[in-house]
Amino acid sequence: MSQSTESTPESSPFTKPGFIIAAALVVALLAATVVIFLLPKGDTTAQPAPASPEGSASATPSAPADAAGKSVCGLPSSNDTALGTAPTSKWELVGKMAVPTDPKTFGPGTTDPDGFRSCFAHSPTGALYAATNILGLGSSGNPVLNRKATEHLLMPGPGRDIAMEDAAKASPSTSNSTVQFRGFVIKSYTPASASVDVAFQSDKGVLAHAVLPLQWADGDWKLSIADAGQLINEISQLRDLSGFIAWSGA
Repeated sequence: MSQSTESTPESSPFTKPGFIIAAALVVALLAATVVIFLLPKGDTTAQPAPASPEGSASATPSAPADAAGKSVCGLPSSNDTALGTAPTSKWELVGKMAVPTDPKTFGPGTTDPDGFRSCFAHSPTGALYAATNILGLGSSGNPVLNRKATEHLLMPGPGRDIAMEDAAKASPSTSNSTVQFRGFVIKSYTPASASVDVAFQSDKGVLAHAVLPLQWADGDWKLSIADAGQLINEISQLRDLSGFIAWSGA
């Protein structure tokens, strides 16, 4: 069964400048099932890229991770270019969102006293851990975590500068709503970049997904961001999790 998505990019907070700040807003939007957010503007059918067997090579030839590809905190790298099964993970709460943690293998290899998490493995699983942990930091409602994630986990450029300006103005979130991860697909992976499609569900039962583009830079995975501050083109509602690899900690 193919999955159907309904999206209104104009109303999605992910399309606005300052993604890390806006990420917290999607919690309230999804959990409240805001009518404007869910109104379809023409039905589309989207299917995540087929999952490859764990550890198998994709169409892109495997490339060894050289010295420049080592993580900043020394986590092991991998020559894998695909992830076809859910990794066995320990989960921890960042704010109200459960995020995966494996500090000696996939990351975060570094967690500050204030809870900021960084340093992920140079591998498909490391990219997945990075994407989900960054979303967790962004939805935590904690301005300190928002600012640190914006500064250290977005690719440098005008878009990050816009996001940092927004982060400096942020106030703590008071939302009681929650969103939890429900699945993923690694849509593409090379040693230099990854595209991670993440599915999540609100406490009201609303399913949605978003594709996060990452780049490997300075020994860690960082999110790409357009010069105008736009990170994700749209966040789309899902009818079900068809095509996604089930993966959740809550």
